[in-house]
Amino acid sequence: MAPSSTVVAKIKVQLKLSISRLRMVQQKDTAIAKQQRRAMAQLLEQGKEESARIRVENIIRSDITTELLEILELYCELLLARTGLLEAKECDLGLEEAVKSIIYAAPRTDIKELQQARQLLVEKYGKEFALQAIENTDGKVADRVVKKLRVEPPDPELVTLYLEEIAKTYGVAWPKRAHIEDGENEEDDDDQDPSGGQALKSLEEPLSTVELSKATPPRDLGPKSPVSIAPPSPSTDNISPRLRLPGPPELKPTAKMSGLKKQISGKSGNGPATNGDTGAKRDIVGGKIPDVDELAKRFAALKK
Repeated sequence: MAPSSTVVAKIKVQLKLSISRLRMVQQKDTAIAKQQRRAMAQLLEQGKEESARIRVENIIRSDITTELLEILELYCELLLARTGLLEAKECDLGLEEAVKSIIYAAPRTDIKELQQARQLLVEKYGKEFALQAIENTDGKVADRVVKKLRVEPPDPELVTLYLEEIAKTYGVAWPKRAHIEDGENEEDDDDQDPSGGQALKSLEEPLSTVELSKATPPRDLGPKSPVSIAPPSPSTDNISPRLRLPGPPELKPTAKMSGLKKQISGKSGNGPATNGDTGAKRDIVGGKIPDVDELAKRFAALKK
């Protein structure tokens, strides 16, 4: 049996190779999934719903596999960050879930580097430890890993959600039944119209310049913020995630602002102010630019 330090060094090398390989496979699977989604959108547009429902199961399985590889990548990074704990003879409690999950899931993947890392972990902790991880007798393997490795057909609701999301992304009118029903409802409304079935268009006069000046400008008008927040990526557990932003922060007056306010109130309470002074303060507080006549009056008051 090789010394413990030698095995740990080999494990560290294999973990680094596994992380880079897992990332590469995830990127490749994501690119392939995009092409498959585009093909599903074409099938929905052509009305081949049954074929799309069967083929979309491959996309769901590919997404589940990608999520599994992402979880295993996180476990490899955890072991790489805690390589000092691997020196012990017994498996540390903080590493038990990651080690047993890798031993359990690595043979079910096509990542050779991960399988070699699994062999080194089995050599490090012994056959009994590996047998517990393979059979998951103690339940230490992560539940999400066990769930991703189950081979079972997806739920019909999940298939429908996937097709709706694909149709929404590529602008396909699906399901078509709902659109047909909407069109029938509009025809019924036209039949109930007493104008003989012909919709009368209301002719409105164009808005005047005064009304246009009072109108509220659209929100998209003006420069956009350089800061943008990307929404969370969808997963098989949450197909359409939503982004929640916190509310605006409450602005509290600083000590400098409160002191300046006290000074202004103290000056106004000491004595009567002239019309020029009150006008100047009013312009300062209100933020208005004085006219030429007001400036001339103030200048004349200063000469006196």
